[in-house]
Amino acid sequence: MSLKSVKTLLTLFGIIALVSCTDQAPVSQANGPAAPPAGSEAASEQIGVERWNSAEQVVLGSEVFTQNCAVCHGAQAQGAVGDWREKLADGSFPPPPLNGSAHAWHHPQEILLRVIDYGGEAMGGKMPAFIDVLEDHEKLAAVAYFQSFWTDDIYQQWMQMGGTN
Repeated sequence: MSLKSVKTLLTLFGIIALVSCTDQAPVSQANGPAAPPAGSEAASEQIGVERWNSAEQVVLGSEVFTQNCAVCHGAQAQGAVGDWREKLADGSFPPPPLNGSAHAWHHPQEILLRVIDYGGEAMGGKMPAFIDVLEDHEKLAAVAYFQSFWTDDIYQQWMQMGGTN
């Protein structure tokens, strides 16, 4: 099987996984206050679950996210529209919140990184591809940053659904 075939198959799997998300609310609502970014004073006061990333990754992720993602997903990954499930006038879907209140937590890290690499057009959005824009460690850092807003409950559910596997 060629590398192109493998990439196509993986992309197709990612699209199927994203499309399989429902409009139902998550098992645990994350509409309450978001967890503070790791490494912040507020985060050091919380006792939480151990996460896959380091505080340094979250700091770098904050920079990467601010420069590349915040314009669409919001400075704290909260999204930029009231209902991310409602199509825009042009028929595309708006960028979803990534702070744990939408569906990003349904997808393992591999899928999140694939969407960063190839963009959101295949899922009806307008997110551009970042495969040639960001280095792998920057993509992981961006994921670490937006996950720093996830509650421990949402993070644990994400891990149970595949997380970093």
